[in-house]
Amino acid sequence: MSQDPFLRCFDTLSTGQAQDRLAQDDVPPSNPNQPEPPPTVIIKPIREVYRMSDKRNDLTRRSFLRTSLVGMAAAGVPAWFATEAKAAEAEMVFKRPRKIGPNDTINLGLIGCGGRGVSVALWLHGKEGAQVVAVTDPDDERATRNASPRFGEQCKKYSHYSELIADPAVDAVIVGTPDHWHAKNSIEAMMAGKDVYSEKPMTLTIDEGERVATAERMSGRIFQTGTQQRSDGRFRLAVDLIRNGRIGNVKSVQTRLGTGPIGGPFEPKPVPDFLDWNLWLGPAPWVDYCEERAHYKFRWWHEHSGGKLTDWGAHHNDIVQWALDRDGDGPATVRATGVSQPTVGMFSYSAFPEFSIDFEYPDGVTLNCTDAGENGIRFEGDEGWLFVSRGKIEASDQKIIDDPLPESAPRVYVSNDHAQNFLDCVRTRKETICPAHVGHSSVTVCHLANLSLKLGGRQLQWDSLLQRFRGDAQANSMVKRDWRDY
Repeated sequence: MSQDPFLRCFDTLSTGQAQDRLAQDDVPPSNPNQPEPPPTVIIKPIREVYRMSDKRNDLTRRSFLRTSLVGMAAAGVPAWFATEAKAAEAEMVFKRPRKIGPNDTINLGLIGCGGRGVSVALWLHGKEGAQVVAVTDPDDERATRNASPRFGEQCKKYSHYSELIADPAVDAVIVGTPDHWHAKNSIEAMMAGKDVYSEKPMTLTIDEGERVATAERMSGRIFQTGTQQRSDGRFRLAVDLIRNGRIGNVKSVQTRLGTGPIGGPFEPKPVPDFLDWNLWLGPAPWVDYCEERAHYKFRWWHEHSGGKLTDWGAHHNDIVQWALDRDGDGPATVRATGVSQPTVGMFSYSAFPEFSIDFEYPDGVTLNCTDAGENGIRFEGDEGWLFVSRGKIEASDQKIIDDPLPESAPRVYVSNDHAQNFLDCVRTRKETICPAHVGHSSVTVCHLANLSLKLGGRQLQWDSLLQRFRGDAQANSMVKRDWRDY
């Protein structure tokens, strides 16, 4: 039971309360059948284009657009969209402070010093007016090599994340821990007055998503979910085109995530001297240590993650939610088929390596989430199709992409850099492109898929307002997992 009164109230929080709805090892080479690579910034970072402190007066909107359109063209988006995007970016740039002094610098603390956490921290640390001043990790070797050697002499190393959160010098926290820690780290940081950038998937369970969204609302803190495809020009273009009817009425969507690994049984081993295994497990159930469970490979264990469905699914299903204008909402039904691990037990991977999940939204649009096919998202409409991935955007007719949208056509939230969007919102106190309540509804799609798989693939009826299944007590008992008192 948490000692914090706010966290303690969550111990009995019902998932039916509709009013409460609102790291790892070095990242491997890019491969659709591997977990996501480090953050990809398609548009050249503003800091590389110019320094506000000494070149602002020499920069015109026209020269800025010429400089940065090159990056958009390289991303494969049409010239009309690139021009719009960079015009919007230029306006954001000119609204930023003329000069950022030491007292205006955003001091960041990193919880989780694996490959992903460090990648995000370096991304933020490289921005004008931001610096990492503290790190922590249960693996002391990781924390040590990623403190002052990586971020400078001002960077402290803490043995426990609670010490980092309590540091008054830390303004915002980066949560780069394994997935089973995301919710607890994020809630405690926000309730301590810190803004939060949390890696995806935002949570391990549906109930945790409610808790994080509630903490965001109650604390008034800024929260960014690390689904950086929302800040990728290709995906935003796809969303604008879909929302404006370029392929007609959307009938079906398919998200293709890649196949997960098979592994086990593995041998338990003594815990390394440099690793606090009890702290690494934290709120997750106690299990004996084995190398294949820790760090990067935690993704393939349901005690810590959701496999490919929350690794890549948290990205692609998030874009589907955005394109269908379902942020804060979700599908009405889910039914899954999948291939389980060939060996079952405490020392074997438990995430499903192969799967095909069928969802239906209240308006009849269907979504199939599968491990098969080319990694990306395919939208099917009654007037054409559109496919988008981190490598390309294409359509049944090139005019769908190349013909400019009218000036009067509605556009979605513009962010060309996920990290910069977070820092801008920390300063302006405006909502980020993917706040907690949005991250929650997107990752819930992934959790629904895993729950149907765990229940043998039976069809489930989901009420996104009440955050409960209709007529299925067993399924409702699985939306929440108690946190271990460690």
